[in-house]
Parts: sequence; structure tokens; C-alpha cells
Amino acid sequence: MYIRGEYFESARRFGRAVEEARANGWLGQNIQGRGFDLDVVIHRGAGAYICGEETALLTSLEGGKGFPKLKPPFPAISGLFQCPTIVNNVETLACLPFILTHGADRFAALGTPRQGGTRLFSVSGHVNRPGLYEAPVSVTLRELIERYALGVRDGRALKAVIPGGISAKVLTADEIDVRMDFDSLMAAGSMAGSGGVIVMDETTCMLEALQSAAKFFAHESCGQCSPCREGTGWILRIVRRMAEGRGRLRDLDDLLAIASDMEGKTICVFADAAAWPVQSYITKFRAEFEQHIVTGTCARPAETAACPA
Repeated sequence: MYIRGEYFESARRFGRAVEEARANGWLGQNIQGRGFDLDVVIHRGAGAYICGEETALLTSLEGGKGFPKLKPPFPAISGLFQCPTIVNNVETLACLPFILTHGADRFAALGTPRQGGTRLFSVSGHVNRPGLYEAPVSVTLRELIERYALGVRDGRALKAVIPGGISAKVLTADEIDVRMDFDSLMAAGSMAGSGGVIVMDETTCMLEALQSAAKFFAHESCGQCSPCREGTGWILRIVRRMAEGRGRLRDLDDLLAIASDMEGKTICVFADAAAWPVQSYITKFRAEFEQHIVTGTCARPAETAACPA
């Protein structure tokens, strides 16, 4: 089990659970006297978002830098130490007890015809009850926000939602009646991604939100591929200059061009993931970006806190 380095509490809790299982005879040799051996080894990463990509994770496990590798060969053919390796998310493995207990058909019936089962949705941001919710993939984004997270905080209006983690293209308030399965979100122009739902109300400055995303991607790029290494830094410099009140209208088209040139030109899809927020934020909220540049003021309600610019 590979756990990112910054997840201190998660690693501690999981380590305690492994020791409890081992002490009670559910891990180790001859489990429950049935002649079956199984153990769990916990590996702490040094802390890198890129190691969520499976080949970078395997390189990290081998003791190297977390650099993604070209495929093929795929890990199932040549993975950890050149041995055939299967990489699964823990969330996937956690579904197995239900499937084994109740049957695959019942699990599949919880979702959609093309994607069965449930997912874990992490709902954060401007909601009354942020949290981690397990729900069928047929649940709509509106239901996650209104029924699970109890709606937008303080009775404010919804402005935008990121449905699948920070790399997913943003959806507007008019686009949340979409199911959270992979096909439906792709048809809506975004993606299911990690299931990380980030809710933004009317007080959100989209330039500030984009700057936060750009800073993250520039910091987390492994730097192996030039389009990603240079592109993420270039995007951050432009967005930061815009936030400081020194933006130009041509910056918006420059950002879109840089993002387009990053897509599909790197070993892994990190560059694509860094490009998608730029494309969707500017496309869907261009008037707000232009107002920032031309007037130096933010489009959000005047009674809210001022944005960094």
C-alpha cells in the first residue's frame, strides 16, 4: 500500500489497522489456520502528486524519482522491478467485500448500465456539510451538493463546481444536473476524475481560483517533459501578473494557446490536467477575467472580501 508522504494521519491509522489485523490472525502466514498467506506492506512516498500516476508510483517504490514512464510496456507486463505488476486504488479494493458478500449483480445495479457500483465523493468548498460521501455513480452533482452536503453555505448562490478534482474542467451552476458516472461527466465536458467535488459560491473570484490551481500544477510538475515543465510555470507567471493588476486582454488568448500546446505532448497526462482548468475557467468566465484586467475590480458581490488584486 503506497501512501503519499503528506498523509501523516492516514498512514498512522492505516498502519494501526494493519497491526490489528496481523495481531488477530487475519494477516501473515497460515491465516485462520487455512494455509493461506497474505501480508500488507506500507510504503510512504516522499510527497508528490505525480506519484498518483502508476508508473511514477512504481518508480518511487523502486527508490527513484517519481517520473512517469512511456507505455508500453504496461505495468501488467513489466512493472515493479521489471516484474508483472497490478496497480489498484484502495477505493477499488474496498468494493470487493460488498461484491463477494452480495454478488456482482447487486453492486452493478447501484450505478448506471455502463458503470456499476458506488464511488467515494469528497465534497469540499462552500457547502454546509463538507465531507466524504459514498454514493451510487448515478447520483447527480446537484444531489451531492444539496442532499449530501446540505446545500451552499449561508444561503448564497452557487457559481461553479469542479466535479472530479482540481484538474477537471469546471461546471457552471446551470450544469449540475449531471450524473457522476464517467460517461455523463465526459458528455458534459468535464470528467469524473478522483471524485473530488469542489463547490464555489458567488463570493468566489475565478481569477483567484485559477491562480490557486496554476500554483499547484507548477509546483507539482515533475519537470521531466518540457511542455509541462515550461507550460505550467508560464501559466502561473501570467495568471499571477493578472492577479497583481498588470494583466492584458491578450493574456487570455495567450493562456488558451499555451494550454492547447501542452495537451497530448507529454509522457503522462499531467500537462493535460494542468491545461484543462485554464481552458474551462477562461472560456466559461471570460467576462469576469476581462473585467479584472480592464477595471482592476472583481465581479463578485461588493460585500464580500476583496480578491488579492
